[in-house]
Amino acid sequence: MSTVTTVTDATAPQLSHRLTAARLPRWAPAGIAVAAIVLGCGFGAVAGLKSHLQWGLISALLFLVASYAVSASVEGRRQAKDRFATSLVWVAFICAVVPLVSLTFYTVQQGIGAISPEFLSHSMKGVVATLSPDGGIYHAIIGTIEQVLLATLIAAPIGLLTAVYLVEYGRGRLAKAVTFFVDVMTGIPSVVAGLFILSLWNILLGFQYSGFSGSLALAILMMPVVVRSTEEMLKLVPNELREASYALGVPRWKTILRIVLPTAIGGITTGVMLAVARITGETAPVMMLVFGADFINSDPFNGPQQSLPLYIWQQYSQVNNDFGYSRAWGAALVLIAFVMGLNLIARGIARWRAPKGGR
Repeated sequence: MSTVTTVTDATAPQLSHRLTAARLPRWAPAGIAVAAIVLGCGFGAVAGLKSHLQWGLISALLFLVASYAVSASVEGRRQAKDRFATSLVWVAFICAVVPLVSLTFYTVQQGIGAISPEFLSHSMKGVVATLSPDGGIYHAIIGTIEQVLLATLIAAPIGLLTAVYLVEYGRGRLAKAVTFFVDVMTGIPSVVAGLFILSLWNILLGFQYSGFSGSLALAILMMPVVVRSTEEMLKLVPNELREASYALGVPRWKTILRIVLPTAIGGITTGVMLAVARITGETAPVMMLVFGADFINSDPFNGPQQSLPLYIWQQYSQVNNDFGYSRAWGAALVLIAFVMGLNLIARGIARWRAPKGGR
């Protein structure tokens, strides 16, 4: 007993030292970040660097080095490594957010001046784009909504059913082959999908240019994204839920319909919206298959049709055309707002349809 007491008494000061070791104050990371930004901007200005991006990279490097050095001198090397990893995560986060915020801010700055009721409710029919500030994007909005909607109606059910097969039924060579081709389709360039539909649908089968032709190509691009995202969400559903349903005598198809899909509906909806966001800005398939039009065509199955990505490209590609530049930035702003609106709607649907937790 005396030995144990002696050991305990000897280790008590060491334990107390560990618990009362020096720590940096909570404001230290923020203070180090501010100092790093000031020094980085100063170094950039003294060195004559004109790019603010270079100033930011210097500041980030100084922040990482200073965080480790200060923490190592006060808290020790072990804690310094932890703070360095945390600082590295913050720097990576900022590097990812800054371009997005800059893009959004610049688009709003350039495009907000073109937004007006006339711009949103008129087409380009009878407007000389290089000579007149008139005209709008109403025909492009109609075309984009119809083309994306048709592509979603084609790709979402096929992708969902394919994912259900791979997760719930898929075994053997067929499942491996389906997985392989889904992976291959994920990397297909949009222009290849457009050329495929152009060769098969328009040239071989003889159908004319239309919004539906573009929707077929967009559906090809959308399908593998839906399959992959839905497959991962279905794998996250606990097997205990399936086993409990089977134990009650519920057939597999009804278990999938009533248990598995409602549990994963939030992630599935988010995946579908990500796929929609990907195809909304595609230009190459639309350029080859939809062909573009200056007038309003609300029938996606007959005749050329306009879309927002193609409209932006057409307006911005005109040389020495300030009116076209303004219309292009305005259309880009509307396109971003359209995608953001879809994501907000998806979040609302996912929250509404998600299983309610209980006690």
